[in-house]
Amino acid sequence: MLFNKVITLSALTTLAAATAIPRTDGGGGGDSGTVCCEQVQSASTVESGPLGPLLTLLGIALGPLDALVGLNCSPITVIGGQNGACSTGTTEVNCTDNSHGTLISIGCLPVTT
Repeated sequence: MLFNKVITLSALTTLAAATAIPRTDGGGGGDSGTVCCEQVQSASTVESGPLGPLLTLLGIALGPLDALVGLNCSPITVIGGQNGACSTGTTEVNCTDNSHGTLISIGCLPVTT
């Protein structure tokens, strides 16, 4: 009986230790952070435009809030030789959801320096 409790407790602590915890500092995993986007528009404009049906097919819901959405975004890298800045013609934004590849970033705020 004691052996069963020890095994159960051991399994639960192992699962708890292995559970992923999302980062809130904008780093890691590409889920959130600063990116360079070719376009930044309101969510309602994107949903009613030509990308609306594609977003529906992909299951990407922009939600009822009219937040800013970045399109064709790429992460900022220092490797490109631009000291981490966006190239000309793109906008630097900090987005809460960059998990949809380079297609769309959701919940963006312009970065001002």
